[in-house]
Amino acid sequence: MESINVIVETERLILRRYAEGDAQDLYEYLSNPEVVKYEPYKPMDMDEVKSNLAWRISTDEMIAVELKSSHKMIGNVYLGKREFDALEMGYVFNQDYWGKGYAKESCMALIGQAFSSGIHRIFAECDPQNQGSWRLLESLGFEREAFLKQNVYFWKDDDNKPLWKDTYIYARLNPHMER
Repeated sequence: MESINVIVETERLILRRYAEGDAQDLYEYLSNPEVVKYEPYKPMDMDEVKSNLAWRISTDEMIAVELKSSHKMIGNVYLGKREFDALEMGYVFNQDYWGKGYAKESCMALIGQAFSSGIHRIFAECDPQNQGSWRLLESLGFEREAFLKQNVYFWKDDDNKPLWKDTYIYARLNPHMER
């Protein structure tokens, strides 16, 4: 068995670095059109997933979420380092595990760890149509700071025109840091 680099454990989850053995579990959710509907990439085939996994293994910004009970990897949290002691957070989970509190449990643990290490602010961007995502952010104590209209596009239509999207920006400040 591969040795895993554990970042933090919760009651039900192991949050860890990605490993070579994660390809099949990663494929299960990155190939699902419903899961990647709001992501800046299309559903992936196994070759694309294997290439993506190599990148995930190489970075410390992608954190695999594994069930303690079965050791199945069910999703990931992204924590990207930004300027001014800030992190950008994102998450993608296998649809079979939506609505069970795993995303909230993993994000809460990582937010606590980040704030304990001196991070000042954590922010997240999401599509206003992705109600599950912004509701999760609000349940985690994030506040909506901005609504950007048609600020980004990932795809173009048949006439090569951008398909513009809106963005919500949410953030949460470290409650233990003085202003």
